[in-house]
Amino acid sequence: MTNSDASGPNEWLTLPDVGEILGETPGRIHRLLDERSLISVRRDGVRVVPAEFIAGTRPLPSLRGTAILLQDAGYDDEEIIDWLYSDEPELGHPPIQSLVAGRKAEVRRVAAALR
Repeated sequence: MTNSDASGPNEWLTLPDVGEILGETPGRIHRLLDERSLISVRRDGVRVVPAEFIAGTRPLPSLRGTAILLQDAGYDDEEIIDWLYSDEPELGHPPIQSLVAGRKAEVRRVAAALR
């Protein structure tokens, strides 16, 4: 699944796709969503996860803490994904780029200021 928006994930994965990539059962995928290790939204009635939220065969390690910070700031899942993929002036690029590059501290510093 792809997204035609300029800002936003380039590729969306369905939950069965995520389960296949991670080698996990549907129940475990739902636990990862409940734990905030993954974030999903509905697109055309189907729950999907941005492909960048998967690092090899596991969820992107820096996503969980960042998602919890944003949730504590009042963001819902759709807003969390929007924020991660929107240009952030303080970073000079979308926060997801820093998370994928392993620079979670700078993203969490900016996210903490949103409270």
